[in-house]
Amino acid sequence: MPPLRHLLLLLPLAALAACSDSNSLADPTDENAVEENTVGSLTDTPITTASAYSISTGPIRTDQSGEFDFAFDIEGDAGTGQPVLLPRAAMGFPSGTTADPGIQKTTEAFDSITEAPSNGYITDAKVAVAVGDRLLVRSRVICSLGVPIYAKMEVLSIEDGEIHFKVLTDHNCGYRGLEPGFPDK
Repeated sequence: MPPLRHLLLLLPLAALAACSDSNSLADPTDENAVEENTVGSLTDTPITTASAYSISTGPIRTDQSGEFDFAFDIEGDAGTGQPVLLPRAAMGFPSGTTADPGIQKTTEAFDSITEAPSNGYITDAKVAVAVGDRLLVRSRVICSLGVPIYAKMEVLSIEDGEIHFKVLTDHNCGYRGLEPGFPDK
């Protein structure tokens, strides 16, 4: 076969390879956006107050569901105690999968955080938090691919037994991009 014919046969394969996604993931379907949420302390607010948070769905009342990734509490006196986030395993609820929900503090500015790491999360201990802290958060395994989803948070206020924070979650299974819009990583 002449060399030109070989090249013509390989041209469609080269075009297909150039168009494929290097991470082998389906195109993202959900745009990332920043939102604000508030949850109350496990021990200092009424049971009817959401005291836990699910990265995939938002604030969760612990009396109605155990489908959360972390809970908020204040150790000690409500006015002067230490605010903490409690991943599920720290509360005695390990997931039994390859990745427990976890929290990782970062010194990066919220808007500078562009991608979540896959490892390095605190999963089995409380994480002390203060106003201004920025955190990376990994969910329990909830995707059909058998992987968690990721988010970034910034604590905006802690008062009256509640924590108020902004969060950007990448709801696209397999993606770890933490910028507004459709992720590409």
